[in-house]
Amino acid sequence: MWSLHRNSIRQLSFPRLAGRWEFSYCGSSLLSTVGSPMRYLLLLPVFLVLTFPVNTQAEWFKKQDSIMGTQITVEFWDKDNAHARKCAERVFIEMRRIDALMSPYRPESELSLINRQAAKQSVEVSQEMFNLLQKSIRISELSDGAFDITFSSVGHLYDYRQRVKPSEQQIQNSLEAINYQHIQLDKKTRSVYFARQGVRIDLGGIAKGHAVDNGIAILKNCGIKGGLVSAGGDSRILGDRGNRPWMMGIRHPRKKQAVAVKLPLSDSAISTSGDYERYFIENGERHHHIISPKTGRSVTSSWSATVIASDATTSDALSTTVFVLGPKRGMELVENLPGIDAVIIDAAGQMHYSSGLMVPETNSEKAGQTSQAM
Repeated sequence: MWSLHRNSIRQLSFPRLAGRWEFSYCGSSLLSTVGSPMRYLLLLPVFLVLTFPVNTQAEWFKKQDSIMGTQITVEFWDKDNAHARKCAERVFIEMRRIDALMSPYRPESELSLINRQAAKQSVEVSQEMFNLLQKSIRISELSDGAFDITFSSVGHLYDYRQRVKPSEQQIQNSLEAINYQHIQLDKKTRSVYFARQGVRIDLGGIAKGHAVDNGIAILKNCGIKGGLVSAGGDSRILGDRGNRPWMMGIRHPRKKQAVAVKLPLSDSAISTSGDYERYFIENGERHHHIISPKTGRSVTSSWSATVIASDATTSDALSTTVFVLGPKRGMELVENLPGIDAVIIDAAGQMHYSSGLMVPETNSEKAGQTSQAM
């Protein structure tokens, strides 16, 4: 949960991002200058931006590496540098293991094996894979199919680096394969079976969150009390940062060097899904990697969706879900989930935020307030 920092924003007003906006946290002013490079800002290359205090103690250990197609960051407090290096390396080893298990780009991965064989016969899988498939289906059920790992039945036809998109005929030929109900799980045999041909799954909307949670578990087992593990747009915070919250910045979806909003968090997870990481623009239309299960095309109702939860597996999956649902339905879902909050920036550049981010005296107001256009 959010520990001491939930409902601690004293004022939330969002003027146009050409200028700046300000709110107070626990009586102290937190000022963001948006639209120009931030001071004291560390930009991550995917969805989230983490902001740190200027005076970082020598005991804070930090290491980064590129795994799972994104930048992995591990940062924590440890007096023993040798111990810190050993603990951090354990986290990176775990990240590489999950990548080898769940990458759709590795032909030898367990996920690739499922995609090759599950439409022909039941495939026995590891308990870890089975559990993640179960959770994916639960979120699909919760969201009425907005989250659907079978999106890859069409999604694999896109190549954003090569600026390739499927034809209308290709989409129509593959669209019926997108349906999480085609995934049949058997607890007794711990196996998965696809009920029709052409079904493919991709865990890109949940696997990095799972990896981050495993990384935090490793830090806990190392005796670490305060730290952070981040995989692109998915981060989880252990404790706080020297008796202060971590300042987590949500990147401006249309200005790479700017921050849209900063949130003080402790003991929580935060994930952002956005249309600005893997994409290309053709004839004025943005084609990006978050695919609508209903249309097989990129979702157009939002620029980004950020979800705060107690664990990164949940925040990762729900940020994709909320992005697909759009501002209105996405915020309605969030308001019905205890312990979950969200910030959505819609396709008009307006910011929506859940009631848990409002001050207590305004919690009764309608959730999903919007800012002026960014």
